[in-house]
Amino acid sequence: MGSTRPDGVRHGRRLSRRGRRATDKGVIVRKTNSRTLTLVAGVTGIALLAAACGSSTPSSTATKTANSTEKMTLTVATFNEFGYENLLAEYTKLHPNITVVQKKAATSNEARDNMKTRLAAGSGLSDVEAIEVDWLPELMKYPAKFVDLKDKSVDGRWLDWKVAQATTKDGVLLGYGTDIGPEGVCYRSDLFKAAGLPTDRAEVATLLGGANATWNGYFAAGKKFKASGAKAPWMDSAGATYQGMINQVKNAYEKDDGTVIALDNPDVRKIYDTVLGASTTDGLSAHLSQWSEDWTASFQKDGFATMLCPGWMLGVIEGNAKGVKGWDIADVFPGGGGNWGGSFLTVPAQGKHPAEAKALANWLTAPEQQIKAFVAKGTFPSQQQALTSNDLLSVSNAFFNAAPTGQILANRAKAVTVAPFKGKSYFAINDEMQQALNRVDVAKTDTAASSWAKFTTAVKNLG
Repeated sequence: MGSTRPDGVRHGRRLSRRGRRATDKGVIVRKTNSRTLTLVAGVTGIALLAAACGSSTPSSTATKTANSTEKMTLTVATFNEFGYENLLAEYTKLHPNITVVQKKAATSNEARDNMKTRLAAGSGLSDVEAIEVDWLPELMKYPAKFVDLKDKSVDGRWLDWKVAQATTKDGVLLGYGTDIGPEGVCYRSDLFKAAGLPTDRAEVATLLGGANATWNGYFAAGKKFKASGAKAPWMDSAGATYQGMINQVKNAYEKDDGTVIALDNPDVRKIYDTVLGASTTDGLSAHLSQWSEDWTASFQKDGFATMLCPGWMLGVIEGNAKGVKGWDIADVFPGGGGNWGGSFLTVPAQGKHPAEAKALANWLTAPEQQIKAFVAKGTFPSQQQALTSNDLLSVSNAFFNAAPTGQILANRAKAVTVAPFKGKSYFAINDEMQQALNRVDVAKTDTAASSWAKFTTAVKNLG
């Protein structure tokens, strides 16, 4: 689920939840808001975390059997939409002695703040905590604070690169992979029709360049759409588009040894200039901060014609665009292939029931369950067996004009050739970059040059 910060606030996914019930299909769901934790989660939080983690070791209860019949409550903390509501109800039916309480943070960033604060405090975390790949490197420095999830039952379960992301140099497996984010292009077929562009998803893929699609081609199609007199902008934001582009760069901000190169990497500046040129000079952007209230509301107002679509975004669009007809997804992506996001389930060692929590995380991330989560919310599985399962490949999505989303996203996953390196500074640098883009695209307080200068200062100040 998600893994980048298009608005400088959020990594990954968000679904507007106005009016959502506090309980959903038999599973207790508690919504949390960690904005009050933000002030203690920055540099101070990192310092506290380092101090707290220095001498800690995993709870000895982690070795207990998970087959206990003891009555207990397990908490699962997620953010945005993991598609777990029905699954957690199913788990309780399989384990009548276990009540599962799901806690949902509004954004990945809030989940990160909560994790860092409570990890440093030594208490208060859920039994199972979802984390996102962009801030996973920050936690990899403290393996003693988590249960090592290595288990013969999960050997070979995930794509190799997915396992590598959550494995420390000493071989500790910090997290079980949930989803990955192979990307297609979502579009409003009705807006395309009004602009005289093709509407069939195969023809749209051809319009954008098919197997040879490029970013220049994507922006050129946007200019054609705009030239038709269309009132809607071509794309939602510069920040989200930038993320799709930068995710195709192996070492955007850091070398493999962690050396920061963000200011010296010509690819970073080129992508920055290109996306802001398309957004502001060419006028292709809706100038919305992704995940903002205005962005959410725009789905009901013909806010834009296209957006980059990792699998988990399908559930976001469907939720925000309820009642709107015309959404579809094309099996194409500029630059070949791209992966945006992906999450993991961890088991903090501070929990009272680590063995049972590990068993729950194991079950939730099995191929069968992740396919069900994909059907529910579009979170595309990272499990190898799932990727070849007809149960996945046969999935279609009625909201997206009955698009064969299982097959499309499987094709998009095969097209991914780059897994970006995300070291300990990635999250902070990308946050500053998203703020830089928003100053130009959304707030319109800066030129591209002045905002880059502020970005440069901010990155240097990160230390």
